[in-house]
Amino acid sequence: MRIAVIDDYQNAFSSLDAAAKLKGHEVKTFAAPATTEQALIDMLKGFEAVVLIQQRTAMPRKVIEGLPDLKMISQTGKNTAHIDVAACNERGITVSAGGGGTPNATAEITWALILSAARHIPAEVQAMKEGKWQIAIGSALAGKTLGVYAFGKIGAVVATVGKAFGMKVVCWGREGSLARAKEAGFEVAASREAFFSQCDVIALHIPLNKETQGIIKAADLALMKTDSILVNTSRAGLIEDGALVAALKAGRPGQAGIDVYETEPVLNGNHPLLKLPNVVCTPHLGYVEKGTYEALYGAAADQILAYAAGKPINVVK
Repeated sequence: MRIAVIDDYQNAFSSLDAAAKLKGHEVKTFAAPATTEQALIDMLKGFEAVVLIQQRTAMPRKVIEGLPDLKMISQTGKNTAHIDVAACNERGITVSAGGGGTPNATAEITWALILSAARHIPAEVQAMKEGKWQIAIGSALAGKTLGVYAFGKIGAVVATVGKAFGMKVVCWGREGSLARAKEAGFEVAASREAFFSQCDVIALHIPLNKETQGIIKAADLALMKTDSILVNTSRAGLIEDGALVAALKAGRPGQAGIDVYETEPVLNGNHPLLKLPNVVCTPHLGYVEKGTYEALYGAAADQILAYAAGKPINVVK
């Protein structure tokens, strides 16, 4: 099969064990993203299978219909909201989506952002390079309140680390999420308003879907403390459009650590959050580490091999 691996920003695929699984097939990787639907169609013409890494590139109906040779999409992870699965089914294109890494990688980035914001690490590093010494006073985390919004696999790891740091951990989310938090021995906020107004650090770990799009409102952010930190390593779409930038300019929350953006990749420094001094931004690094890449791409390769053998797995309808 002719296989395209797209959005391989670091040209990492060829160095992974997953690449060896596809020996015997014609595989081409693309590092630069396609910036338009037509550019994506032109990139993928003639390929029978495409590997998608997470949700970096959408596959809408126009793209699907513009690729007559496409037989199979191998998605890393189970999220397929960015793929027009109905259009694929209509054209007999198999969509396989499964496998993934552990929650630890994203939890680690969450804590990297919390610590970076609390201790002003990026600014202090830059100041040192400029010949300065100690330009700000940071905040310790012990004794503060960590808010975990959605106690899933990632949220559970973040909460556990917060407890180890000596923080009071308070959770919020849907009924099932709160039940899991209670079962694990963590406190549940008395109300949504109490959660946003009383936490010193809030970490968002909510899956993005139609129900959670824009679930964090400007009114929620306005309740946060002037010295609090909001961290989002999940999806930018969870926050009401424009609300975060406005809230940070208004000083509630006082700081933010952001790993996800409405449109990715963010190139040429072209995002309003990058212009704010009270934000630490990273380029969606949550899952970008070798072990997770091996797991994600390994599962994607297995899905292609299963399809080629006539026994497709993890098929989405």
